[in-house]
Amino acid sequence: MVDISFFGTKPRQLVGLDISSSSVKLLELASGDQDTLCVERYVIEPFSGEAVVDGNIGDIGAATDGLQRALRRFGPGVKNVAIALPTSAVFTKKIILPAGLRELDMEMQVESEATRVIPFALDEVNLDFQVIGPAGSPDEVEVLVAASRKEQIEDRVGVAEGCGLKVTVVDVESLALEAAFELVAQQLPNAATGKLVALVDIGAAVMNFMVLRDGQRVYSREQSFGGQQLTKDISRYYGMSLDEAETAKRSNNMPNDYAKAVLEPFMENLALEISRAMQFFFTSTQYNEVNYLVLAGGCAAIPGLADAVGRRTQVKTCIANPFEAMTVPTKLATKKLMTDAPTMMVACGLALRRFDE
Repeated sequence: MVDISFFGTKPRQLVGLDISSSSVKLLELASGDQDTLCVERYVIEPFSGEAVVDGNIGDIGAATDGLQRALRRFGPGVKNVAIALPTSAVFTKKIILPAGLRELDMEMQVESEATRVIPFALDEVNLDFQVIGPAGSPDEVEVLVAASRKEQIEDRVGVAEGCGLKVTVVDVESLALEAAFELVAQQLPNAATGKLVALVDIGAAVMNFMVLRDGQRVYSREQSFGGQQLTKDISRYYGMSLDEAETAKRSNNMPNDYAKAVLEPFMENLALEISRAMQFFFTSTQYNEVNYLVLAGGCAAIPGLADAVGRRTQVKTCIANPFEAMTVPTKLATKKLMTDAPTMMVACGLALRRFDE
């Protein structure tokens, strides 16, 4: 069995490893000049077959092969990695505990609380916690508790270890997104202080819609819609197999009528899904507006998508780019990095764990 911490410790060298439904992504960051960050290197390697299905490792061999291909392109010297579990695979809860507890006493209280709220036996899960900071009273602290079934972690750790890597940190995709979003928020007017920002991560099969205010999540919801829908649309319209459609989409080798016949209707459907997610947010909370929309994930790189979403929602919309203020070495193609930026959000949040205090 794997016995590993969700929050881990700060290693000297750490690479963010994002194993998503469509690809494996590796990213290494370093300290630059004047307290800036530098993009050391990154790679995106598409998966073949059904290596990952619905966020779960469907074929460990295919996932390992994909990671090995990525590592060959990434280069040598990778040892420690931070990985993330799908948000749906992790139970998280914030609890309030007395301040000043010894670590052992805090562990006992966390386990007692976990026994009450987690729908699994504790010996079936990996459980971890992290003190976030003071609660409303100076005598109390807020603690984030995270738990996941052990097999969910073991599969991902097994893929990494199968390639000679050591998993130092296990994170949650939503928390990694939030960490990377802190960099994106600095690009919004007045760093979006006091504003509601909807961060929409559009994956292959799932769209994760979360709303943040001053770095704190106030709402989150997942919807079954993503880039695979575009692959299905291509397959149906042009009579291709799903594999042929996916290959054509990735290579951007499409017929002349593709934009008008397939891509624009897909973008309108995606904008409609985001608009619906906003309406769910309004009806489920006391809020009645969103000040900014930030799009992340592979689909966010589609030219014109931000405009389509902005028109549908009437909310100022932009594309997530956590690398905007980072130094980029000349060996990297800056234009391609900026195009890939929205799909690297989780990997960026994981790579940032190297700089945790």
